Amino acid sequence: MPDKNSFYYAPWERAYQRIATPFEEFIHRQTTTGILLMVCAVIALIIANSSYFDAYNQLLHSKMAISIGSWKIEHSLHHWINDGLMTIFFFVVGLEIKREVLVGELSSINNALLPVIGAIGGMVVPALLYLWVTGDTENAKGWGIPMATDIAFAVGVMALLGKRVPRALLTFLVALAIVDDLGAVTVIALFYTDTISTSYLAAALIILVVMIAINLMGIRRPLPYFILTTVL
Repeated sequence: MPDKNSFYYAPWERAYQRIATPFEEFIHRQTTTGILLMVCAVIALIIANSSYFDAYNQLLHSKMAISIGSWKIEHSLHHWINDGLMTIFFFVVGLEIKREVLVGELSSINNALLPVIGAIGGMVVPALLYLWVTGDTENAKGWGIPMATDIAFAVGVMALLGKRVPRALLTFLVALAIVDDLGAVTVIALFYTDTISTSYLAAALIILVVMIAINLMGIRRPLPYFILTTVL
């Protein structure tokens, strides 16, 4: 028996629904992100180790620009992915962590300290193991590389398991990965950067303080935050 709601749609709309509905269900399924991440990673590894590597590398470093009048911003595709799309990813993850801190698994200090302590161990132990393996060789300079946790892959693997993963464990892993990444970025900035722009850091700190201030003032409209984060 046909759905009575289908009578309200034109034939082409019903045909579209038959195609779109399964796709929408696939997109909203919890395991979808993990599946897409793993498939893309495997494809990238295959291409990077094949005869198509040069074309793949050229595509990653091809320039893409956004221009309005005389204003123009231009970066490589690799840069847009790392500094653009990953920013959105961390924004979504940050919102999830904020919710857990306010009303979820990390709302108590003891629970919130656990992923922080775990992240510190996750940074120190790999760095020490790396130094132990490399010894006094030239490669020892790369001790900061194994400190970072790939949060995208960590969340992707958990997503593959779906609801079989307890929410507390997923929250712990995401919080640990975020703290770990922040620590790794700090190490890279301090030990692997020739010069640090104090003016940009000061400007970023001022914007951050302003955002915290307007949040404490009870301003909840997204426009001020959108403008400030765009400047940031």
